[in-house]
Amino acid sequence: MTVSRWTRLAVVALGAWLAAATVGTASAAPADFYQVPSPLPSGEPGAVVRAEQYTPTLAVERQAGPWPSGAQRIMYRSTDAHGSPVATTATYFDASMPWSGGGSRPLVVLAPGTQGQGDQCAPSKLFTDLIHYSPPLDFAVEYEVAQAYALLSRGMDVVVVDYEGLGTDGMHTYVDRRAEGHAVLDAARAVKSLPGSRIGDDSPIGLWGYSQGGGAVASATEMQASYAPELNVRGTFAGGPPADLRSVAAALDGGLAAGLLGYAVNSIYAEYPETRAEIDGALSPAGRATLDDIATQCVPETIARYGLHRTSEWTRDGRSIAELIDALPSVRAVVDEQRIGRSAPRSPVLIVQGRNDDVIPHAQAQQLAADWCGLGATVDFSTEEIPPIAPGFVVGHGLPMVTGMSRALDWMTDRLAGVPAPSTCTA
Repeated sequence: MTVSRWTRLAVVALGAWLAAATVGTASAAPADFYQVPSPLPSGEPGAVVRAEQYTPTLAVERQAGPWPSGAQRIMYRSTDAHGSPVATTATYFDASMPWSGGGSRPLVVLAPGTQGQGDQCAPSKLFTDLIHYSPPLDFAVEYEVAQAYALLSRGMDVVVVDYEGLGTDGMHTYVDRRAEGHAVLDAARAVKSLPGSRIGDDSPIGLWGYSQGGGAVASATEMQASYAPELNVRGTFAGGPPADLRSVAAALDGGLAAGLLGYAVNSIYAEYPETRAEIDGALSPAGRATLDDIATQCVPETIARYGLHRTSEWTRDGRSIAELIDALPSVRAVVDEQRIGRSAPRSPVLIVQGRNDDVIPHAQAQQLAADWCGLGATVDFSTEEIPPIAPGFVVGHGLPMVTGMSRALDWMTDRLAGVPAPSTCTA
């Protein structure tokens, strides 16, 4: 039996068991909440379109602690990659623990790691049930509860973004730096504008993300001065950020997470019409069908169906996606536009990167730190020295998120409390 076959069986078995174990724990998110009004109500970026209270699966009502007693699901106005208004969604948790850092309670905007491209993968939906499973392979777990609740335990309010097109209409704009950066910054604006919000104009704000989320907050922090200068952003934790998509494409191909490249191609195809003729010409019929399939999936199904394959299987001439980036001029221009590190963040940044990350290469994160240092930013670059473990099986990418979390929490707590930030730029 092949590894891919074992992976499919494992996803089916785990999904069925977890779904059975959690039946009745929470009600599903209402589908009509995610229907974007047409026309979109007028307002500035961050204006709340609708909001509703709900009880997430992992909650302890009327109790102080890291587990929230409730949450709000919100839809708010944002801006797409081309400057047009768009609606996206998020989940807001208000902490029940006291904030010990002094001053007003802070807000942390958490940009999630890769969830998938299907609407069912949206974090604000998964917080409702925690586990999603539909036979045979449609399976997802909201793993961001670990980071969100760790931040809540420090007395920080947390808003977790869904990103454009994840839950709402349209293609999820996977690793599109402008669309994701806008969604992050506008989530903070949305929380500030909620009726009765305890997050005010002067409240300290932190940006937090790992993997896809690390790239989203890295983009957000370098565009904050021009896009949302009124926000009091005190610091950004960008873990495992995909700052250079060329490097990431080469690293992913052939590994367990190879199918995630399909999310990126689908995003480019949907958001940049000038690339469509080139992409259509390069894809084989089987490749086109694969990308259409991937567009409806969450990560576990994508891994189960397309993990350990090569993207050369999707193309007419056997070239990989990484090779085609430079061969297709319009695609190359779009990928070049996604490069992060060309503008200096005006607040401190912590980058945590695994030395042997098998999804997001260490060297490109190190280059991001060097680029920002060269522009005069305050950057603390930290390497998680984890030895190679099952290269290509995402272990080297996932472990640094866990091992680096404690340091990131302490770093963020200090920034939101006004403690001067350390810097490795001179090193």
